[in-house]
Amino acid sequence: MEMPSPNAAILSRKAELIAQLSRVLPADAIISDVVETRAYECDALTAYKCPPMLAVLPRSTQEVSEVLRLCHAMGVPVVPRGAGTSLAGGALPTADCVILGVARMNEVLETDYDNRFIRVQTGRTNLSVSGAVAEADFFYAPDPSSQLACAIAGNIAMNSGGAHCLKYGVTTNNLLGVTMVMMDGTAVELGGAHLDAGGLDLLGVICGSEGQLAVVTEATLRILRKPEGARPVLIGFDSNEVAGACVSDIIKAGVLPVAIEFMDRPCIEACEAFAKAGYPMCEALLIIEVEGSDAEIAHQLGLITEIARRHDPVELREAGDAEEAARIWLGRKSAFGAMGQINDYMCLDGTIPVSALPLVLRRIGEMSKDFGLGVANVFHAGDGNMHPLILFDANKPGDLERCEEFGAEVLKLCVEVGGCLTGEHGVGVEKRDLMLHQYGAADIEAQLWVKDVFDPKWLLNPAKVFPLATTESRRSVALAAE
Repeated sequence: MEMPSPNAAILSRKAELIAQLSRVLPADAIISDVVETRAYECDALTAYKCPPMLAVLPRSTQEVSEVLRLCHAMGVPVVPRGAGTSLAGGALPTADCVILGVARMNEVLETDYDNRFIRVQTGRTNLSVSGAVAEADFFYAPDPSSQLACAIAGNIAMNSGGAHCLKYGVTTNNLLGVTMVMMDGTAVELGGAHLDAGGLDLLGVICGSEGQLAVVTEATLRILRKPEGARPVLIGFDSNEVAGACVSDIIKAGVLPVAIEFMDRPCIEACEAFAKAGYPMCEALLIIEVEGSDAEIAHQLGLITEIARRHDPVELREAGDAEEAARIWLGRKSAFGAMGQINDYMCLDGTIPVSALPLVLRRIGEMSKDFGLGVANVFHAGDGNMHPLILFDANKPGDLERCEEFGAEVLKLCVEVGGCLTGEHGVGVEKRDLMLHQYGAADIEAQLWVKDVFDPKWLLNPAKVFPLATTESRRSVALAAE
């Protein structure tokens, strides 16, 4: 959906803002050309596009502070941006906003192996954090599928997880502290290189706040020793429902693999064609990885295999060596790109109780027939974080709207079975109007109060998370109070 061009008032304000920013930023940190700003017109939810008024690329907390101070004084909205990999429109600009990108803020600031932490600027990519400590046999646990590209800033904003979050938790479980800048330019430090800070859990409020409260510029992250060994196993089934039931039984048995990933036939076929991982051609596939010593691995795989055999798998295969294990994970990590080669799709992010997997998978299949749109399922089955990929034709009139309607029904189903609208992609613009399906009016109001405290003018990441009418009303009240 194309957004309207900037009007004369915006152009006038743009010239004034550039003059002010030029006093605190180097020239190459300000992107104002209309052609160049189109690079920031959307994130990975490409159905919605709107070029920003301008973009800035600071290199330090101090420069971020100066930018926010100026924008606050001028009443200019600011949209924080990491690597732009958000699948929920979390970094979608408005025509009158400044994109504040942290991509140039990518330094490692401190590494402490004795106390198991690393401090980085938040423009650093997820995978490169593990890369920075790999020689010492440490790693950073959260591993989103986009980890090669996604930034720590976005991981914190959306509380990202990944395949291995079943055992190690998501970003909030691995985040020790942050340096952040409030909308008025004030720099604040929360937490630090210790297990828990005293007082209110403000760090927990910031992680997952989708850039609504502050811009996080530095992060102290927990790093862990690499395990002695790890081994994945492939288990194929002749239906999605049976695979879901197997996952539920594994979790109920108290077994804790490091990861349980689910793929259905459309996704299996696409990934196999793309990565040549040696996947069996079946209706549903589980990739289950365990880790530890050889004895621990053997014990855990024995329990998992025993449970899986009760569900009559069509194939059950352990990785024979490190090369085969790497191929198995290459296929899974390539899933979104592989599907993108064959079809337009919208990736959802609902989360459900693991026990509801068989029901939800069956209902998604029924909805697929009702809406006349295909679905490929690939997701973190161990913690119930669903990622259905709804297939549509972006060039066919009405297909996008039908896809969005289908997606909304899937997300409503997730809430109805006891889950929630998002696990790691965030609400963004994609799910903002579904918030009232999950929360009552009092719940929404409590969240709005938090936003009021951190960003009284409602300038940070506008038009996200909350229903649009609610956001506009709150912004109007803030303007009237000035």
